Amino acid sequence: MSASTEHLRRRVAGARVVLWDFDGPICRLFAGHPADHVARAMVDWLAQNGLRGLLREEEIDPSDPHVLLRAVGSRSPESDLIAELEELLTKEELRATASAMPTAYADPLIRTWAAVGARLAVVTNNSPLAVRRYLDSRGLTGCFAPHIYGRTHQLHLLKPDPHSLNRALRAMGSRPEDALMIGDTPTDYDAAVRAGVRFVGYARYPQKEKCLRQAGAETVVTSLEPLLELVRQESSAGRLPG
Repeated sequence: MSASTEHLRRRVAGARVVLWDFDGPICRLFAGHPADHVARAMVDWLAQNGLRGLLREEEIDPSDPHVLLRAVGSRSPESDLIAELEELLTKEELRATASAMPTAYADPLIRTWAAVGARLAVVTNNSPLAVRRYLDSRGLTGCFAPHIYGRTHQLHLLKPDPHSLNRALRAMGSRPEDALMIGDTPTDYDAAVRAGVRFVGYARYPQKEKCLRQAGAETVVTSLEPLLELVRQESSAGRLPG
């Protein structure tokens, strides 16, 4: 067994609870409904409502509308217009679920982990409505329900704040040391560290891996296949709950 595989095995062994980020590890939510179109629609909406001044140019990340939402929310957290902006993003995410692309090996990994006795939760900055719609379409809701913890109107609680992770741990009666998170961004890693949860990064392309490692993530996979194989091996060896 290679050193990297052994490191991954130590992350997986004994994980009674697995916390999943949604967009990235489970699916590519904006695969057919580009995120830059969503970000542009949000900026246009801000301009139409006289709120464009709440956003600096460097805060417009076309690949991640949540960066924009978090930035605006930090400056006007109590505004009804901010709640409307969040609802606009929710509608776009719901629309995106129809063309979302499953992450390779995610479906069998989710089903296998659930089958061997691990408890699964989604902890995400996406709308829980979009998460449920996507999971329903894949027949995966039963692997997670009722543990889906997504975005609320309290935008200051988005990751890297560990709020969604802590909600999941409390609801599932889990100690942080018995849990593992799978995420694909530095904010996922930061939230896991703050919650005291082990972390495995998923990086679909090299820049993602570079960002995760620069943030401090030690264990990063470029495919979920090694995780699937390890879960099967650990279950056969009796080292997973079941």
